[in-house]
Amino acid sequence: MKFILFVEGYTERAALREFLKRWLDPQLPRPVGVQVIRFNGCQDFIKDIPTRARMYLEGPQRTDILAAAGLLDLCGPTFYPSHATSAQERHAWAVAEIERQVNHPKFRMFFAVHELEAWILSQPQLLPEPVRRSLPGSANHPESIDFDQPPAKLLEQLYRSHTGKPYKKRTYGEDLFRKLDPSVAYDKCPHLAQMLDYMLRVAREAEV
Repeated sequence: MKFILFVEGYTERAALREFLKRWLDPQLPRPVGVQVIRFNGCQDFIKDIPTRARMYLEGPQRTDILAAAGLLDLCGPTFYPSHATSAQERHAWAVAEIERQVNHPKFRMFFAVHELEAWILSQPQLLPEPVRRSLPGSANHPESIDFDQPPAKLLEQLYRSHTGKPYKKRTYGEDLFRKLDPSVAYDKCPHLAQMLDYMLRVAREAEV
């Protein structure tokens, strides 16, 4: 039995399967599968997720699927209505809208607030020392690093300023995720915790 996780980019596809399983598997009698499906960016995700999700959930392998989940960076999409300006408003609206479009009981939508790199910032000791020393106080609450300077943009600025090199999202991000303790990220990133709690609950109810 497995989960299907729909994501928007290469870092998510490369890093998230093992990251999620490191948290889920120790809490289950048997390991659970996680199949990561990549879209070509957030706009492609938003456009095609209703069709792609139902293709898996109603297709030949449907009996092997515990549930499907979507994951986007909150700061990426541009489809928010004008009245949704805060992170809370955008999150609530986008979750409801995408789940309405997919319209399947085994699908849930989640967001990395405000970017996937917030999870990396939950464990700053993984970063180069000059970068770590320069993190703002807001990094103690990674999901508070917002639309004005989202986590990847902050890392790009700090890497350039303090190491003389750019932050390479795919190369560095994948390496950092291999080292990242999901339990630490869980404790500091409530929206990540929501997704992990959902996956664990579904797996336990299915007696995986």
